Amino acid sequence: MVIIFQTNYFSERDMDLNEYFENAKGRGVLATADSEGRVDAAVYSRPKVLDEENVAFIMRDRLTHANLQSNPHAAYLFMEEGSGGYKGVRLFLTKTAEEQDTDRLYEMRRRDHNELRETREERGPLFLVSFKIDKVLPLTGKRFEI
Repeated sequence: MVIIFQTNYFSERDMDLNEYFENAKGRGVLATADSEGRVDAAVYSRPKVLDEENVAFIMRDRLTHANLQSNPHAAYLFMEEGSGGYKGVRLFLTKTAEEQDTDRLYEMRRRDHNELRETREERGPLFLVSFKIDKVLPLTGKRFEI
C-alpha cells in the first residue's frame, strides 16, 4: 500500500507503511470495542507490516484481545515524536486471523524478551493478531484513501 502524507521525518511523498513504521518514532494506541460497543484503548508498539494491505500486533490475553473475539474492528493511532504539531497516521482495521505462541510470533518480536526470564505461566499466552487495513488517514488534516 502506497500512501501520501507529510510527517516530521519525511517530506510529502509516496511511502509504504513498512518504510514508515521502520523509520518513524512515536507512540501508538490501539482502540477496540466489545460486542456491546464498550470501548477500550491501550498503548501498543508499531504494527508489524505483513504486506501492502495487512498488519499484525503481538498482544497478551487482556481486554484488547478479548474485545477482538466478539468485534473484529479496531483503530490504531500513531503519533510521531518530533518538533511540534501533531503528525502521524490512523489505521482502521478488521481482524482476519490470530495465532497463539507460534514460532512466527516469536520471530516477529522486536525485543529480546528472553532476557526477561519470564515463563509462559508467569506471562500467559501471546497472540499474533492480523488485520486487514480498511482505511488510512493522517493523524490530523487532510483526508486520503487507500
